Amino acid sequence: MRIGIVNDVPMVQELLRRIISKMSGHEVAWLASDGEEAIAKCSSDKPDLVLMDLIMPGINGVEATRRIMQESPCLIMVVTASVEANQGLAFDAISAGAIDVVKTPEAVMESESGPFQKKINNISRIIGNGNVAADGRSNGKTGIKTRHDEVPSKDAMLIGIGASTGGPAALVEVLKTLPASFPAALVVVVHVDEEFAPGMAEWMGGQINLPVHLVREGERPKAGEVLFAATNEHLVLNHHQRFHYTAEPVECHYRPSVDAFFSSLALNWRGDAIGVLLTGMGRDGAKGLKSMREHGWLTIAQDEESSAIYGMPKAAAMIGAAVKILPLDKIGPELVRKARK
Repeated sequence: MRIGIVNDVPMVQELLRRIISKMSGHEVAWLASDGEEAIAKCSSDKPDLVLMDLIMPGINGVEATRRIMQESPCLIMVVTASVEANQGLAFDAISAGAIDVVKTPEAVMESESGPFQKKINNISRIIGNGNVAADGRSNGKTGIKTRHDEVPSKDAMLIGIGASTGGPAALVEVLKTLPASFPAALVVVVHVDEEFAPGMAEWMGGQINLPVHLVREGERPKAGEVLFAATNEHLVLNHHQRFHYTAEPVECHYRPSVDAFFSSLALNWRGDAIGVLLTGMGRDGAKGLKSMREHGWLTIAQDEESSAIYGMPKAAAMIGAAVKILPLDKIGPELVRKARK
């Protein structure tokens, strides 16, 4: 991959440059010392990936990410000295379209298996290899009782929504149109590190009419709630109609995988369902969405014009997985119409 580096500290710029130069298959496209320079360079020479600092003079990393995603969309990973100390800004950057956040590596000789290198190589594999098929089978008994212990009826509706790059803003756009009395359960699977899942769920809950919480192991869907996948393991629905986290398929680079969840719905869900695939990099969700369509359920993919990154919805459209391809502002009203039938 061609990688752009954005950091106002020359020592950190050089550290990142040297690390990337030692990584097979990657090269530095350019260096930028602030957000304004990064925006200009993305416009004139768009790289495969931008490594974005958060705190810089002038335009900071959050605003630079937002501007780049609006003007010259490309993949952006935030690289910061302290993820914990800068969690608020990091989450703002993810909301603006960044795909991930990682701590600045400490040395050039850091192992190839270090978090920084692993995340870059994972992005490269996703870009190069597309999606890995996932059947979403659950191979463990949860045995856990939760407050959602009522078995869903055959008339119950469950709506699964998957997203990646640009997903948080798109999700809010869809979910804010749903009333507090919405009669279906909703489950959201987004490619976000488990470190940021609680903050994203809380942020989303402050902007929509429905309660939002992280999916707990063994929980069952409940109408009128938005459940958010909480870990780096894949979320699936097992044949007991309960949610389960699983490492399988281990070879899947997307975590948590939308395909794994959608496929598990097609395999195990006893009621009605709708699958929605929003903006995002790669192909995750397309095969699972097709499984849902083949089950006779409504499936929706976001259209190209309204997508920040037209990867996942495009993959769904190309294999005929979507019954409907809709602009973002039409998806929420369509869910309301269908759920009230």
